[in-house]
Amino acid sequence: MTLAKTHLLPATDAGIAQAAATLAKGGLVALPTETVYGLGADARNGTAVAGIYAAKGRPSFNPLIVHVPDIAAAQNYVQWNEAATHLAAAFWPGPLTLVLPLREGHGIASLVTAGLDSLAIRCPAHPVARALLAGFDGPIAAPSANPSGKISPTTAAHVLGGLEGRIEAVLDGGAAAIGLESTIVGLTSPIPTLLRHGTITETQISAVLGRPLAQATTPAAITAPGQLSSHYAPEAHLRLNVQSPRPGESLLGFGPVTGATCNLSAVGDLQEAAANLFAMLRRLDESASQIAVSPIPDEGIGRAINDRLTRAAAPRAPRQG
Repeated sequence: MTLAKTHLLPATDAGIAQAAATLAKGGLVALPTETVYGLGADARNGTAVAGIYAAKGRPSFNPLIVHVPDIAAAQNYVQWNEAATHLAAAFWPGPLTLVLPLREGHGIASLVTAGLDSLAIRCPAHPVARALLAGFDGPIAAPSANPSGKISPTTAAHVLGGLEGRIEAVLDGGAAAIGLESTIVGLTSPIPTLLRHGTITETQISAVLGRPLAQATTPAAITAPGQLSSHYAPEAHLRLNVQSPRPGESLLGFGPVTGATCNLSAVGDLQEAAANLFAMLRRLDESASQIAVSPIPDEGIGRAINDRLTRAAAPRAPRQG
């Protein structure tokens, strides 16, 4: 579906109210979070959620994350447990998604969970996202606001570049502070499982829980968002862990390297690199067909950066409707 116009809304009381009204009518609104921009719809409205899949060209087997304002709201939709209590107390609001069993009478559209009996849920920290949740007064399903498999958006301009004319509005809350999607922890079995790396690290989570996490293996079926092997992909070909770029390659550097077209962090700061990753991939993708990427330390936040780069460099999966 092509719309006459995608409205760019300011993060004012009036803009947030218009965004909430659009969601209430079953429309799609891209919203800022501290991680990346999300493409939001009323998580209880199956038709609205179907619009997310249509706008993104997203495979229907890939579940969505639902955003809520607080723990009390989350407990309306999932079966809460002790591990969730500890993790939410430590990291909510913030970039941590918990996957928990659905509770009876949850009211969440089945398309949100891709038919699974669990729900990925988080409480965002971005003040504009929180204001929208308060104004809308309901759960917002929101994957990243980009065409499926492409580079995640960290500004309103990135959203418009991929989805203009496909969604009703973009709520402009400035550049995302973190720039990487949330860490995901599965809490549907007795042993908590790390399902996706993010800026909240495995070490931090294990410290809160007082136990190590199980590691997710590559599933035969998708069990949580962010598990597609090819994802976050630019049009350009990526080559990773490059010490010396080949002729014709643009270098995405890290640390004190010479000849970088863009540098994620010249001083080797992994947090700065995470915040710059998607924006710099987009910038290089506009001018280069071959991108070489400097080695990134596989520790702390670096594990999340390497996860996204590995998926971006993976062979392209066929587009599925």
